Amino acid sequence: MRRFFLALFVPLSVCADDIPPLRSLSRTNLLEYHAADGTKKIATTAAEWESRRKEALAGFQQVAGPLPGPEMRCALDPQIIEETDCGSYVRRLITYTSQPSGKVPAYLCIPKTALAGTNTPAVLCLHPTENKIGFKVVVGLGGKPHRQYASELAERGFITLAPSYPLLADYQPDLKALQMPSGTMKAIWDNLRGLDYLDSLPFVDHTHGYAAIGHSLGGHNAIFTAVFDDRIQVIVSSCGFDSLLDYYDGNIKGYVQERYMLRMENYLGHPQDVPWDHYELIACLAPRHVFVNAPLKDANFRWQSVDRIAGAALPLFKLHQAESHLQVAHPDSDHDFPDTERFASYELIKRILLPAQ
Repeated sequence: MRRFFLALFVPLSVCADDIPPLRSLSRTNLLEYHAADGTKKIATTAAEWESRRKEALAGFQQVAGPLPGPEMRCALDPQIIEETDCGSYVRRLITYTSQPSGKVPAYLCIPKTALAGTNTPAVLCLHPTENKIGFKVVVGLGGKPHRQYASELAERGFITLAPSYPLLADYQPDLKALQMPSGTMKAIWDNLRGLDYLDSLPFVDHTHGYAAIGHSLGGHNAIFTAVFDDRIQVIVSSCGFDSLLDYYDGNIKGYVQERYMLRMENYLGHPQDVPWDHYELIACLAPRHVFVNAPLKDANFRWQSVDRIAGAALPLFKLHQAESHLQVAHPDSDHDFPDTERFASYELIKRILLPAQ
């Protein structure tokens, strides 16, 4: 197994000059931005880079659809469907209303210490692709091993919220009826409303923000959500991304599904023209804490591509004097979230959300 802090080691096996630009800006020199007069400049402050951050989010929404506005923020109307005693914590199957006529099923795990009056930080736990049991996998109710991070974090004293991902397993919202432009944006909105729900709970301590953790689908779902909401101060992405240029050698057909982004079909055969890429999205997370698990044998997302992205994003973290906040681990495994890396991410979450302990 190989693990390292990206701030100390960044292998670049592909020359940056060979990587095509992104919306006419350098994909690898992410400090480059469009100034107000239309010229290209190099950001020397976080304020100057704000122009590119806004452009990056606009590029993402060009494909995923626009982030809903306040008109979608209806009453949450949370309902408890069932409750299970899990020893040190209670697991509740709940629903909350993320938008008019849009109920989201989720698991809420609450340590008994929180129910007894101890304010406790919370983690948004986003599940991987699982079309049989969906969100149940992250609370340990079946599915592949090493995905039960919601229950493991609850055992470690965190409140965890695990919403269902749209159009997987039993969660089948009608996106057109709900006026949602994509499954990706629906998931983002459901997650943001999940944070609103956590904000409303009297025993949730959000003094230091929230964490978001996910594997595979959950890994990029965590990134997509966090770029739109800085309440999320720790982002853990396991097997969640590589560059669109490298994803299956540039064959982005996997993204062309209703539960993801159907508009990606417009870029089949020329992924370099997609107006977003993870290069910028990871940079948009600076200066927050980012833990990436990128196994050496992952057949879905290439670890070398992850390193190129993280290497390109690192100057943004340096710009914020937060170079150590970007960490990449490379276990010698396949598309998995092994114990060592998973537990290391829990320690990071604990350090940031419980700094006094």
